[in-house]
Amino acid sequence: MDPTSQLQQALEGLINGQPIEIREDGRRVAGLDDARYEVRPGPRPLLHLWSGDRTLVRRVTRVVEASGDSVRLEVERFGKNRPGRLEIVRRERARRRARLDREEFAERFGHLLEQQFPDEKLQSLTTAPDPEHSLSGNYARGWLRAGQQGWAVLGASPAETGATIDGSLTFGLIWLDWLRGRGSGPVIAGLRLILPAGSSRLVAHRLAALAPDVTVELYEWNADEPLARRIDPADAGNISTWLTPRRQSELLLDQVQEASARIRSLAPAAIDAAVVPGTRQVAWRFHGLEFARWSRGKIRLELDSMRTELTEKNWDVLEQFVASLAAQRRPDGNPRDSLFRAARERWLETIVLGEPTRIDARLDPALIYSQVPAFSSSDRGVLDLLGVNGEGRLAVIELKADENVQLVFQAVDYWLRVRWHHRQGDFERYGYFPGKTLHPGDPLLYIVAPGLRFHSLTRTLLRYLSPEIPVCRVGLNEDWRRGLRVIEREWRPARSTTGKL
Repeated sequence: MDPTSQLQQALEGLINGQPIEIREDGRRVAGLDDARYEVRPGPRPLLHLWSGDRTLVRRVTRVVEASGDSVRLEVERFGKNRPGRLEIVRRERARRRARLDREEFAERFGHLLEQQFPDEKLQSLTTAPDPEHSLSGNYARGWLRAGQQGWAVLGASPAETGATIDGSLTFGLIWLDWLRGRGSGPVIAGLRLILPAGSSRLVAHRLAALAPDVTVELYEWNADEPLARRIDPADAGNISTWLTPRRQSELLLDQVQEASARIRSLAPAAIDAAVVPGTRQVAWRFHGLEFARWSRGKIRLELDSMRTELTEKNWDVLEQFVASLAAQRRPDGNPRDSLFRAARERWLETIVLGEPTRIDARLDPALIYSQVPAFSSSDRGVLDLLGVNGEGRLAVIELKADENVQLVFQAVDYWLRVRWHHRQGDFERYGYFPGKTLHPGDPLLYIVAPGLRFHSLTRTLLRYLSPEIPVCRVGLNEDWRRGLRVIEREWRPARSTTGKL
């Protein structure tokens, strides 16, 4: 059986219309639980998975194992030398196993709480999801009571993905807010987060963004030890972040100037070239969808089912592919077409980069950068832009094309990094914002999404942020591909909270 037919047979009946879970190299890929798929033929067939706003494309080198409720694949990922593992599991089976793991964790977690806080009584503990109130089943949540004071608690198992653990602060605050909103009972003093040993660094970093009167205690727990260890965010919250000197980026673009001009001439209004953050590579994108990348003097193409080096002999193949992109990836294109759906947020990014004054009329359209600074968590599901207004005030712009409850703290994460570099004088030192005197004040923060795509708890989470962070929520028109319009602009009001349960 040829590779394409083998892959089609393995996937048939497993994906389309069936709730699934997708794991890559052992880690769950979020946002693809209701994915559909397309297989493009070839000796190493191309598998395209999509669900709403999320898309995943991998070259399949081998079907390792296939059964009625799971498939394991060996895959290639663009820009990676080693093959990876992609596992697709029917959600019922994945959730059954995860539910058992979480129930077992919750039982051990309850014993820990009794030993860790012997003067307080555990009032409840559950891993049951509550979608109505956005309470996730990925964590064990409960609350402790001592007299007229209580504490919200939330814990994550070591078996959870890194993304789940990193998102614990968001869901912990949602739980804290829900407890306080019940109206009677003891005062809930704050939130205790208990995470696996060695996993709390990003959460500790984000704690610096909370209002002074929001109390969050952070702990790490090794399941082999009887007690959890209290973490000082000041010691644990330093995150790796760096700036690439602008001169270095300019030199890389200069090296590919001739080839870039020729590639961009195929569709000047749609194709752009940019240095890939944190690398010495240049990528070409069509309305945000990457189709070619330069590295070490060679340009490699990722076209339909073909991944190959660009040469004069196959230039016509590139021309044909760009023509198909132009026909399908256009503002009035078919929403069901895979090329139209792909890299939705990157498409939004290219539009905002071209018209930042739509977000705020004071922003300088000549001085706006994408994903600066760079850091290791590059696949965050959120895009970030950095600009400056007429007064020299830095402006962080976070983009999301669809609803995501993590938007606020992912945006804050990036804002904290920008503020750190600004206070060090790094932007001037590395050649950013030439000719502009930067305002010494902290950056502005804009969180931007189609107006109907903000999560219902976005405002709630914003109220827990420090008043030092000036946040503006910007709602866009749903048909933003046809032209950017702001339908709502709201600066965050001051927060008040009693802490009453």
